[in-house]
Order: sequence, then structure tokens, then C-alpha cells
Amino acid sequence: MLTLLIATHNEGKKREFTELFSGLGLHLVSLKDLQISAVVPEVGVTYLENAMIKARRYAELSGLLTLADDSGLEVDALNGEPGVYSARFGGVNSDAERYEKLLELLEGVPENERTARFRCVIALCQPDGSEQWVEGLCDGRITTAPRGDNGFGYDPVFWVQEAGMTMAELPGDVKNQISHRAKAASKMRELLEPIVAQHCRTQT
Repeated sequence: MLTLLIATHNEGKKREFTELFSGLGLHLVSLKDLQISAVVPEVGVTYLENAMIKARRYAELSGLLTLADDSGLEVDALNGEPGVYSARFGGVNSDAERYEKLLELLEGVPENERTARFRCVIALCQPDGSEQWVEGLCDGRITTAPRGDNGFGYDPVFWVQEAGMTMAELPGDVKNQISHRAKAASKMRELLEPIVAQHCRTQT
């Protein structure tokens, strides 16, 4: 079975990718699983730059087929912020503090002007140095208060119109069909399939 490193210290993200790539014949591991403690600074100014920086560096450290993603929340009323700085928004450390900061900035903004989107870019680096990437989007709006206990990040304040609930209220199987990461991962599955098939041929 081909091993794929999910270049994250976030075990919630690893679980999502494990579900999204189920049935592919991959063995997914995280940085924690490999006891890789190195933190690669996300110094890029775009999602793609950050995803590639992480995928390249952790592929070098592990010698494995490596996937890294960068995603963020883009709020129209805030001119696209927090964007690539979503994980470090407001200089605070917890998910709850970040989305509470967001709600504070949007206080008084009417519902029809609270439109937003999640964007995810996934980069894949192979041990031979070849690279590929995909992107996924999920449109919605920002609520006035958090709702739901599932997910992580800004999920509790991101209302998904087509589902009629926040991302944090969605059952896992539904989220894994409509989220930005799910849409990007679906495209990545198509890129991974021939890689897995080639690996299987070389092992027989």
C-alpha cells in the first residue's frame, strides 16, 4: 500500500482526508505519526505558494509522497480578509478566538452583505520532485453567532446556503461532499489514482 503523508499537525484535518481518500488504496500518515516536529513557515502570499512550500519541505524531510493544503476564509465585507492569514487572524491562538474576532468586525453588517467563501488549494509532491495542485471553493455567509460542534476553524460561523446550516452543523458525510476541502480533494483523487496504480504495478 502506498503511503501518503498529509503534511499537517492537525489531526482533524488528517481524519477528513482519510475519509475523502477512502477506497484509494493509500495509507495516510500525519506529521505526528512520523514524529516530525518541524514547523514550516507559511511565508507565501497565496494559498498555492503556502501549500507548495509545505509539500516540498515535508516531502524532503520524509521521502514520501506528500500532500499539503492551504485554505482560508474570504469575507467580502472585509475585502477578502482574512484570506491566507485565516489561521493567524487577529494574532490569537484558538479557533473560538478567531471567529469571535471575525464576528466582532462584522457587527452591524446586514445578512445580505455577510457573503463569504472558503477556498482550499491542495499541493502534491512526489519523491521524484514532480508537483501537482488543485483548488476547491465553497460559498456561504457569516452568521451572527456560532452554531454546531463539528468541524474546526471557522466552521461554526460559516452558513452553507445549500444545506441550510453552518459547516459545523453538517454531518461528516455531507461536509465531505460540499466543503472547499472536499471539492479540492475530489479533484486530487483523480490525480492520485494513476499514481497509486503505478505503485501497484511496480510492487507486483
